[in-house]
Amino acid sequence: MALFLLDHGAGNVQSLANSIKKLRYQFSWISSPEDFQRASVLIFPGQGAFHTAIECLTARGLLQPLLDFVNSGKPYFGICIGMQVLFASSAESPSVRGLGVIPCQINRFSDTDKAVPHMGWNTAECFDSPSDPQSMEGISTDSFYYFVHSYCVPYDPVQNPEAAQWTHSTTQYGNEVFVSTVRKGNVFGTQFHPEKSGVAGLTILDTWIRQSLIGRTPVTPIASRIPRLPKPKDGFTKRIIACMDVRANDQGDLVVTKGDQYDVREKVSSSSATVNAAGAVRNLGKPVALASKYYDAGADELCLLNITSFRNSPLCDQPMLAVVRAAAERVFVPLTIGGGIKDTVDPDGTKRPALEVASAYFRVGADKVSIGSEAVYAVEKLRTLGSGDGTSAIEAISKMYGRQAVVVSIDPKRVYVDPATYDGPYKAELIYGEDDEPMNGRRKAWWYQCTVSGGRELRPISAVELAKGAQALGAGEILLNSIDKDGTGAGFDLDLIRMVKNAVTIPVVASSGAGSTKHFVDVFKETNVESALAAGIFHRDEVDIQDVKVSVKAAGFNTRVI
Repeated sequence: MALFLLDHGAGNVQSLANSIKKLRYQFSWISSPEDFQRASVLIFPGQGAFHTAIECLTARGLLQPLLDFVNSGKPYFGICIGMQVLFASSAESPSVRGLGVIPCQINRFSDTDKAVPHMGWNTAECFDSPSDPQSMEGISTDSFYYFVHSYCVPYDPVQNPEAAQWTHSTTQYGNEVFVSTVRKGNVFGTQFHPEKSGVAGLTILDTWIRQSLIGRTPVTPIASRIPRLPKPKDGFTKRIIACMDVRANDQGDLVVTKGDQYDVREKVSSSSATVNAAGAVRNLGKPVALASKYYDAGADELCLLNITSFRNSPLCDQPMLAVVRAAAERVFVPLTIGGGIKDTVDPDGTKRPALEVASAYFRVGADKVSIGSEAVYAVEKLRTLGSGDGTSAIEAISKMYGRQAVVVSIDPKRVYVDPATYDGPYKAELIYGEDDEPMNGRRKAWWYQCTVSGGRELRPISAVELAKGAQALGAGEILLNSIDKDGTGAGFDLDLIRMVKNAVTIPVVASSGAGSTKHFVDVFKETNVESALAAGIFHRDEVDIQDVKVSVKAAGFNTRVI
């Protein structure tokens, strides 16, 4: 029996390969239409847009051979896009036809009661055996799995009976119940990413591959499906993210560092004066080792931000690419990569568009890319033109890979004004200091101004304006920092986070200021963000990730505790 993987050419497929290697299975890649004849078992992983997958498969002459394989009776496992292409069409690309194996359309989630994309960990409820907590495919009702998608197949046996006949498990997000896995005969598909779902996901891959390679008898589909009405609470969890700022130290080695208000150098006393001088870059560990540590500790996601920002060229920065490649081989949760995701020019004059830079990181194992300064310039341009012109990094990457692949990192700082006299453009966004506010904000008001170049340069745009513009251009998530709170350990900037969260319908990651487990509970209670990120307190072992999760769970929120 020969196991093959299908790479449609756009997205992170390396993570699945890493998972299968960890499970010690041998596999080959589909590289031509003829390879389908050699394959006994096929897995099609995929991230990105529906139209991208179909167009890439068609251009390479692989679409019809894929359909022939699915219809052949040989075991097929489709992951995310690999599952969605089985359907007839998608609202994401109405004019593009899928394989049509399942004669139904994929619809977009409603964002009236939740953020879209559905990005994070959720549960799956199987139809196999209500008395058995684990299905034949290894899916456990007690486990969480990682989802990242804006489009889904609604589960409705009355209105959508064809899809219901294929439904193997369902998941609830907000008030919507959708198909999270399909199963009929030789075909199995998951909307979630088992290769990014930690031990629970590896169990699914191992179970399915092992049973497929020994030629197990396909599961007989259940003849009828019962409606599943929305429950009062879905299984969606609050994510805890560990972030690593990576930069070259003075010796040229990549290290994880952390600064206060973005200053990452140690303070040393000058021998000739009493003032502090800039010392060495603060070194808190090696990025791959820390990434592995946080994965083992139960982090829901990892974020690697290259704050050196590619002095020459992103694609010439092989050490950072190597870091991402090595990290992806050791961690099986989502990886976000940031720093230098923009149009650049190599030292030899070769132009490198942002899409090419992002693609290089997806190919070595990244799941999302984070865009900072370039997003500010793009939204300033959007404000001038009135609409996007398709040239920004946000637009190019989201068009190819889907908006769920694009994170916009916002770095604002407070601008204090006299509330009695200020009549500027951001009057509606003013926050008014309380009596217990630190002295610089007491009895004052302020708005949040965005910065670029690592917080060194102010731009004439507010955090709310940037978040709205980023969403309009195609971003799928906001990473919301705070220069004023960074490194203080005094807690997240709840006013900032609440205001931005209320302004957009995409997920928001709260960042900057966490100093205790209570601060994570506070940000989830006060702002309803989907996730919270920390760096220094994890690097210095001041707070344990599992302690954070235990506190969050005790406060009544769903979270993944290992």
